Amino acid sequence: MKVLVSGATGFIGKPLVAKLRERGDEVKILTRGPDSDDAIHWDPAAGELDSAAVGGFDAIVHLAGESIAGLWTAGKKRSIIESRREGTKLLAQAAADASPTPGVFVSSSAIGFYGSRGDEVLTEDSANGEGFLAEVVKVWEESSQPAREAGIRTVNLRLGLVLADGGGMMAKVKPLFKLGGGGKLGSGDQWWSWVTLDDVVGAFVHVIDTPTMNGPFNVAAPNPVTNADFTKELGKALHRPTFLPAPRFALKLTAGEMADEMLLASQRADASKLSASGFAFRDSELPEALERLFA
Repeated sequence: MKVLVSGATGFIGKPLVAKLRERGDEVKILTRGPDSDDAIHWDPAAGELDSAAVGGFDAIVHLAGESIAGLWTAGKKRSIIESRREGTKLLAQAAADASPTPGVFVSSSAIGFYGSRGDEVLTEDSANGEGFLAEVVKVWEESSQPAREAGIRTVNLRLGLVLADGGGMMAKVKPLFKLGGGGKLGSGDQWWSWVTLDDVVGAFVHVIDTPTMNGPFNVAAPNPVTNADFTKELGKALHRPTFLPAPRFALKLTAGEMADEMLLASQRADASKLSASGFAFRDSELPEALERLFA
């Protein structure tokens, strides 16, 4: 199978490309550098991508986008939303214009689509929420519309909190816990819908291989936990105490708007639709997942 991947050197892209190549797929990546045997040039900011170069792929996987980490200044927020809008639209339109068109267009997305919703169980039929991240994800998914309108099977994977040792959120959290500085965030009552990186990679591969899948899919382990329980289990896995809670006002002082929309947001995502498609999670219980990650 021939697969084209954007964001191929990132947190998810790197292990995904390795997995695809390991199973024998021919993978090319999108790069801002020049064309090569395994790379195709593109520049989303300048609108540069040759649709002819996109033709002939069985699948396109879109992962590229500005990192949401850091303080959300006006400029940072603009970069976050524009990178997703312009990059996704450019690639989806190139796929639509390609000959032949790809069999599937898979774009990364996020459960941030739902906003903060307390104890509500969130399915793919749940409405778009409020807040900056909810707006970003809505624009992100809408930008894949050119591929859908061209008759290409188009899937948006709404990822939960992705866990991996040494990457993503865990790269920042683990050192604090190792120093004994871990604790619940705010009240700790907010739901955290987590998923391991291995299952995220597996979900992308599953979508490529499953022709009946279309539209949005939540990608979160079957058993979400509250932040308080997440903190307790992470402390156990790292053999460290978790008695230093971070009050909301302190989080707001250090992280600004991002604190409310990410650290303190409550999203209880349900991934039954993904499971019903035939996907089997490797990691469904947090204690066992953390034990495996930090073994």
